[in-house]
Amino acid sequence: MKGPFNNRFHRGGGPPGGGGGKSRAPEQTLREVHYLKQLIEKQTPVCVKLRNNEEIRGVIEYYDNTFIRITRIKAPNLFIFKHEIKYLYEDKDRGT
Repeated sequence: MKGPFNNRFHRGGGPPGGGGGKSRAPEQTLREVHYLKQLIEKQTPVCVKLRNNEEIRGVIEYYDNTFIRITRIKAPNLFIFKHEIKYLYEDKDRGT
C-alpha cells in the first residue's frame, strides 16, 4: 500500500522525495557594492555611526572588503574598518 503517509520516518523537513524546503538567502547581494560606488561617484556627504556611537562625517573616497576611506575637510582622512561601523547614512543636510 503506497501513499503520502506511509513514510513515517522521513527526515529532512520537507515532503518525501525532496523539493519544497526553504532556501537560505544569499550572504552577499552586491547591493552594498552598488550603493558605495554610487556614493563615491556622486561624492555624497555621509555620516558614519560607529559601534562606539561616535559619528564621522565626510565623503567616501575608497572601499574594499574590510574598510572604507572617509575624506574630511579640516580634519584628517580616515580608514574605518567595516566591522566597526554600526550604520551610515547620506548626510545631505551638511557638507563635508
